[in-house]
Amino acid sequence: MVDIEDPKQHGKTQESTTITTSPSAEAQHDSLEELSKRIEVLLHASEAPLTAHALKKHLSLSTKELKQTLELLQQRLDTGVLRLHETASGYRLQISDDYSSLIQRTFPQRQERLSQALLETLSVIAYKQPVTRSDIEHVRGVTLSSNILRQLFDKGWIVEKGFKDTLGRPALLHTTAQFLDAFGLSHLDELPPMPDMEAIRSMS
Repeated sequence: MVDIEDPKQHGKTQESTTITTSPSAEAQHDSLEELSKRIEVLLHASEAPLTAHALKKHLSLSTKELKQTLELLQQRLDTGVLRLHETASGYRLQISDDYSSLIQRTFPQRQERLSQALLETLSVIAYKQPVTRSDIEHVRGVTLSSNILRQLFDKGWIVEKGFKDTLGRPALLHTTAQFLDAFGLSHLDELPPMPDMEAIRSMS
């Protein structure tokens, strides 16, 4: 006996095949593009950088999807004036360095003037950490003002962490993630070669 194919059954098979077919590459790209826009929205709305963990949690993304969406976001931003930047605290959007001079000329009041003593002190801590107050004074060759350290603590750029095993057990100073954020760094390894004090003085 010859089997006759049931048209109804055939239709069900086609329907099932259609339902289980994986999304096309174009549809997948559109989905990731939409997710990249949502990341952009969150970065615009956030007052602080957002970590990869936070982005994955808020948008239910896998590590692979996050990487893909960040790449799409950067590609889209490349046509404008904003850039996706990763700091020690996470991802943020910032204006391209190409326009920094324009901002400085137009809004000079926004430019924070850091004193020579503060820059020298911060540089010693960043490059030589962990250091004590006396270590900083030895490198700079002058007495360290308590006001300078207070400014750095108030900015959240340095913290005391541990004590040196010597007479008086002075506190050891370290830089923080906020310091890296302020200077657009994600790791201390990204610091440029240590400048000499004369170079720092020329920045003040």
